[in-house]
Amino acid sequence: MTAIKTHPVQDVAREVHRLTVDTGMPFAAFRERYERAVPPLDMAEYERLRLSGADWDAVLRAAAENAPHGFMIFWSLDNTAIMQGSGDRWHSMQYLMGNHTIAQRMFHHDPGVLLYAPLRTTIYEDAGGVTRFSFDQPSAQFASFGDPEIAAVGVELDRKVAALLDHLGVPVPERLVPAGAGTR
Repeated sequence: MTAIKTHPVQDVAREVHRLTVDTGMPFAAFRERYERAVPPLDMAEYERLRLSGADWDAVLRAAAENAPHGFMIFWSLDNTAIMQGSGDRWHSMQYLMGNHTIAQRMFHHDPGVLLYAPLRTTIYEDAGGVTRFSFDQPSAQFASFGDPEIAAVGVELDRKVAALLDHLGVPVPERLVPAGAGTR
């Protein structure tokens, strides 16, 4: 048997495209709209499915019901609250937004993809009082794995984020949708 030699450290440089859009609405209004469109992961339902031995098709159906726009919130943090004692008065929330059934299609090839899935997003008010929504472009993150199957899902996620932004009524960065393609 021949052992496969691996390197103890991998150093992968990658290009990052942080995309930030002006939501055109007050912080609280956009936050509410976002959280309605991207509901929390229903952990009780997934635990029920796991304990019952449900198959992957049942998980896919549950995810489709839980995520009407393709994404769920896996975690959130109210940055405003935790920074309150500092004297800073920024309005800011951060989230991990994703869909484990989409992530599985990349995880199947390399479990390291979970470094970037779910996607990290932030809603914040800038110094001018403009509410912004910010995230790193999914395809740029997942292309760094050097696997065309993973990269293709990253491009699909670009389109899904574009469709979500369109649904939320905010500008869709051109990087997310190739020229001539729609967001739906």
